[in-house]
Amino acid sequence: MEPIPVLFHLGPLSIHTYGIGLAITFYVASRYFVRRLKRAELPTDWVPGFVIAIICSAILGARAMHVAANWSYYQDHLGQIPAIWQGGLSSFGGLLLAVPVGIILARRSCPELGTLKGLDLVAPVLMAAWAIGRLLGPQLMVAGGGHPSTAWFAMSYAGQDGRRVPVPVIQAVEDATTYAILLLTERRLRASRPAQLTGTYPAGAVTAIAMILWGLSRWADEKYLLDGGTNLGSRLVEAASLALIVGGTILGARCASNWRKALRAVPEPLELRKD
Repeated sequence: MEPIPVLFHLGPLSIHTYGIGLAITFYVASRYFVRRLKRAELPTDWVPGFVIAIICSAILGARAMHVAANWSYYQDHLGQIPAIWQGGLSSFGGLLLAVPVGIILARRSCPELGTLKGLDLVAPVLMAAWAIGRLLGPQLMVAGGGHPSTAWFAMSYAGQDGRRVPVPVIQAVEDATTYAILLLTERRLRASRPAQLTGTYPAGAVTAIAMILWGLSRWADEKYLLDGGTNLGSRLVEAASLALIVGGTILGARCASNWRKALRAVPEPLELRKD
């Protein structure tokens, strides 16, 4: 099986396949974000500028993390630092910059959203986007595979000899599974919320689950399917994954405590919502 073409030409222009895939991913994610805002009866007129800022900050952070993790190469090839069209973007680097930028902009543009409520609203969007993006991004770029493999599911990738573990496909399945779990969690929380309670309880629970599940999957992928801590970039990914797990666990414990306090404050008998 031949590798999927990673580059094609449109007249004098060279078009990278994964670039188109990532553009599609950003578009789908922005439309889904608007849809969830509307369902929450929140304004959406601020979203276009917000999305542009998030895309720019995510790309900048992702590239900066990649360059930092591979500085031994880039210190002698400074002209290659801005060459994102050649690949080299770190998911965690994108999150590291895009998340705080997103929180700040959202608080300014939509104060009624709230930080934890906003993170709960956007967490499924991120997981859906990652599931799509893995298939339309790394799967279509040079050297997108994992370890060499002779298994039936192994695939060929441009720039890599032999067949490889299809890590982007595996990650897409992991992210899609996490996305489904987050939607089920939302429904369970809505169904178990007493009618006397208003708002979203416990705020932050969906985000906590997303952090734990995504951190676990990324740690396992890096350790067993990719470089396994053999270089700085790999060690940074593993460390960031563990930090996500710890942070998600702390946030989840806080949410559970707040949820119990809210329930104790509700007079008996509890009238459960049916929506």
